[in-house]
Amino acid sequence: MRLNQSLELNNGLKMPVLGLGVYKSGEHTKEAVLAALEAGYRHIDAASVYGNEREVGDAIRESGIPREEIFVTTKLWNDDMRAGIQREALLRSLEKLQMDYVDLYLLHWPVADCYLPSWNILEELQAEGKTKSIGVSNFQTRHLDDLMAHTDIVPAVNQIECHPYLSQEPLRSFCRSKGIQVTAWAPLGRTNVFEDPVITELAGVYDRTPAQIILRWEIQNGIIVIPKSVHRERIIENSKVFDFELKPEDMVKMNSLNKDQRFGPSPDTFDF
Repeated sequence: MRLNQSLELNNGLKMPVLGLGVYKSGEHTKEAVLAALEAGYRHIDAASVYGNEREVGDAIRESGIPREEIFVTTKLWNDDMRAGIQREALLRSLEKLQMDYVDLYLLHWPVADCYLPSWNILEELQAEGKTKSIGVSNFQTRHLDDLMAHTDIVPAVNQIECHPYLSQEPLRSFCRSKGIQVTAWAPLGRTNVFEDPVITELAGVYDRTPAQIILRWEIQNGIIVIPKSVHRERIIENSKVFDFELKPEDMVKMNSLNKDQRFGPSPDTFDF
């Protein structure tokens, strides 16, 4: 098992199971992306609303790694959906990233009355080669049902908050049944789960950090993970999850930790 291990999306494109998230990376974005690429990461998860796409692009260019070897995700922000400037938003993102295409473009949130027309434009952008794949983020089952009732293209990915205290198994099961790959944002529960007794016990048993135990659990559950860090040592630590496996009984222990507890906004009540 290698650091750049990938899963195949429903359009045949391969997506690395480990990526670097750059949410709130701010002025440290460029150095964090460079550190990740140097450590072997080949998947960077960005978004227009993060305000650091230009730094992501600068780092990728400076790394010297061929563009086609790096999987880049960015996202269509809610206000751009509401303003009807979906196409312009992606072109703006591409200009900042200094790229001709992204590998995955996501609807960032299921904005009422906007996500269906926005999806139609994403389909056009994919057909034009501006993005290789299209998907969604923070979509519940009802949003996905509605979307798929009005489109011929099933989302390649649904990026959702997912960690031991919010395992999202019903939604993940639905996505599996439709061929939609789940990606976890806040895969470490924003460190709120590190002190859980089960996780600390397993960290001792496997001689790993709590973060490594959590990421390994998610990867073994078929979830793509994008842990965010701006610290080189943490970025490297998060990558060392491909040389061990959790035993089946320990996976069961981890699966039992779910509390349906969110640390971020709910797709049912967000107001931005």
